[in-house]
Amino acid sequence: MALHVVAARTDPALFGLPWSTPLAEWDDRHVVPLPLGLSRHVVRVVQVNHQFLAVKETEAAVALREYDMLRTLQRLGQPAVSPRGVVTGRVDIDGTPLPAALLTEHLHYSLPYRTVFQHGLRPDQVPALVDALVVLLVRLHLAGFFWGDVSLSNALFRRSAGGFAAYLVDAETSEHHEKISDAMREHDLTVAMENIFAELMDLQASADTDVEVDGHEIVTQVDERYHALWGELTAAEEFGTDEWYRIEQRIGRLNDLGFDVDELDVRADSDHVRIQPKVVEAGHHCRELRKLTGLDVEDSQARKLLNDLAAFTAHGGHDGQDPELVARRWLSGVYTPIVEILPPEQRGRIAPAEYFHEVMEHRWALSDEAGHEVDIFDSARDYVAHVLPDRPSDAPTGLT
Repeated sequence: MALHVVAARTDPALFGLPWSTPLAEWDDRHVVPLPLGLSRHVVRVVQVNHQFLAVKETEAAVALREYDMLRTLQRLGQPAVSPRGVVTGRVDIDGTPLPAALLTEHLHYSLPYRTVFQHGLRPDQVPALVDALVVLLVRLHLAGFFWGDVSLSNALFRRSAGGFAAYLVDAETSEHHEKISDAMREHDLTVAMENIFAELMDLQASADTDVEVDGHEIVTQVDERYHALWGELTAAEEFGTDEWYRIEQRIGRLNDLGFDVDELDVRADSDHVRIQPKVVEAGHHCRELRKLTGLDVEDSQARKLLNDLAAFTAHGGHDGQDPELVARRWLSGVYTPIVEILPPEQRGRIAPAEYFHEVMEHRWALSDEAGHEVDIFDSARDYVAHVLPDRPSDAPTGLT
């Protein structure tokens, strides 16, 4: 059987990988020792030229279906790993068939949940980690995706302005529909609560972390947070005809949650007005920041950077000036110089936007201790000298 590669962009270097050897036997010449989440499949991260790819062995039909699902998620702009290809027709040196392989891009600055727990996660940050998975689930459901196997293990997490952003990493059981039913949503939610509870209890029983969590409390929060967010994003709201301002209030609340309203159904009679968001899209803050500065960051990071840009505008006497011009001044005069203080050898450890956020947090702490405002550039240098060396890397083992 001939080796067959299905890919959007085929890198010739892919054919140099040892496809005739079972993935579990690949050696250090190809495998990058990155932390991986729990999986029922054999998974390895490999380097192909300058790309880091996750390779997962599975059945050919399953790999091709998951590849298609991930491409659909990518096309719809959903948070998921990017598919790179599927390799089929593998045989060993004796001609015995080997499993197919699904290839996805390694998500830089991301970690599996167990590694997050091992890298300095505080007990008070556990709800934020789980909440990131809930937000991901809501986003997928809004896009018509049934996940089928929601769990912390089937996601990767990036730090985002003190919180986390979650990305789907396993779409093996996913289905895409124009709209999913309430029963499908509730099934996903039930599976999520069961899996999260089991994962947290297993983690706590292991020697991998000292963080203690209340599994029952966490899954209760999962249920409450999911229904609250889903309701805010989709529920109809009625009010009197003298309360039209409530439309702007509803849109403002959705913007605060990081969502834009692309379509709003408004129905009015002589006494009442009924509004219901029909199409909402996540990424409100990152789109606004990208429009002003060109920076592409997580939404929570974008919100913090927009706040700093607003402070720069107000304190610098730039009110009334062209927002894009002011943003360019902030980018060249504040953001970029702060990022450049980060030593080149340290830049792979932390995403630039997360580093900027942590510098701002450090500045507030220094200012509170000093009793006056500390210069942000002095704060950045102090952060690099005294905080960063002890901070766990977000890109361990060779990706720095």
